Amino acid sequence: MHTILKSNTKEVVIGADKPFVIIGEKVNPTGMKKLGQALVEQNFDYVKHLAQRQVAWGAEVLDVNVGHPQIDEVAIMPKVVEAVLAAVDVPLCIDSNEPKILEAGLKLAPGKPLVNSVNGEEKQLATVLPLVKDRGAAVIGLTIGEEGIPATPEGRLAAAGTIIERAAKMGIPIEDIIIDPLVMTVGHNSNAALVTLKTIELVKKEYGVNISLGASNVSFGLPDRHSVNSAFLALAIQTGITTAITDPIKLGSCIKAIDLLLGRDANSMRYLKYFRATEKLRAQEAAVRV
Repeated sequence: MHTILKSNTKEVVIGADKPFVIIGEKVNPTGMKKLGQALVEQNFDYVKHLAQRQVAWGAEVLDVNVGHPQIDEVAIMPKVVEAVLAAVDVPLCIDSNEPKILEAGLKLAPGKPLVNSVNGEEKQLATVLPLVKDRGAAVIGLTIGEEGIPATPEGRLAAAGTIIERAAKMGIPIEDIIIDPLVMTVGHNSNAALVTLKTIELVKKEYGVNISLGASNVSFGLPDRHSVNSAFLALAIQTGITTAITDPIKLGSCIKAIDLLLGRDANSMRYLKYFRATEKLRAQEAAVRV
């Protein structure tokens, strides 16, 4: 099954038989004070820098989130989308849990964007899915039900089913639904990653849809988060995820290596091309810092 996203000139195909797709996570002020301040001041040069850098390091889609307590997010979202589009031409993932903010971003996002996200709660299904349908977008479905995040893989599968079934009734194609099985930190619950991996297996078997993760959540609160994130990504990709909202600068090399080891890179060409390109980027960025 293929989920197709489009910008003005580029098409990205997400699928189990395709190379893994990185959705760049850095246009998001959560935990990024510099970006938050830039949004407050409506100085969008830093937004453009983040967009360009992520694409240079291998992001094929960019997540755009403007969640910040000091700004009018409905007013700022279109301006950030415009800034990103002025810097790069890749499909966009409009990221908010508020329908009005999603709508503001979707109006300016070209081609076929991705919506992040909807969940299995009735209020979200009733407000977000109509936006997805009207815009002809794809959407990430979080495995959350009316009672919150289910503790078991079976509960998360049921939440995924609720989203997929409601979307089908509205005429949204199943290939335009990407399920996020959610991962909690293993620092709090040592079985958290296992629950997520089992959920991936169940969703893949039952529905065959594409599956995404916000992969860095697994390591929250732990030392050497990069090692934990890299190991978890390898396990999750082997189990069945096909895309992730993550940091291409930190994890791009790891993801290209996983694709190579899973036989998705004939003659190592993508891995070698990425290595050479990022070697140059490292040298250029080091020179700028000096």
